[in-house]
Amino acid sequence: MFDIQLNSFVRRVEQTDELKALIKSSGAKLSRKGRSRNWRLQGNWQQFEVIIQHAHMKDEPSWQWVIEKLSTYKPKPKMEELVSIVRLSPAITLQKLIAQTDCTLVEARKAFDIAAWE
Repeated sequence: MFDIQLNSFVRRVEQTDELKALIKSSGAKLSRKGRSRNWRLQGNWQQFEVIIQHAHMKDEPSWQWVIEKLSTYKPKPKMEELVSIVRLSPAITLQKLIAQTDCTLVEARKAFDIAAWE
């Protein structure tokens, strides 16, 4: 469960009510911190992923700030997951693996080495 602080949420975002409804429909919890203008978003990665996808479809420029904030919480894949992806699709290239999983070049090469030698 992640806890993200969104400072000046209402002032930075246009069509705030629509974004609040989107967040609520995803199952994440958005709440105001006391009487300040700062807000708090609580949820897991699957909920954040739903918010990001729907926000991209809306194509509201002021929502990009929230999308970027949420994207920083994307979990990194584990080495076992990378190796299993390489083994399940042996024709995958290094660049495709990096693009698909957001892993580093070193991690991708190590996954290819493990899949080839074990």
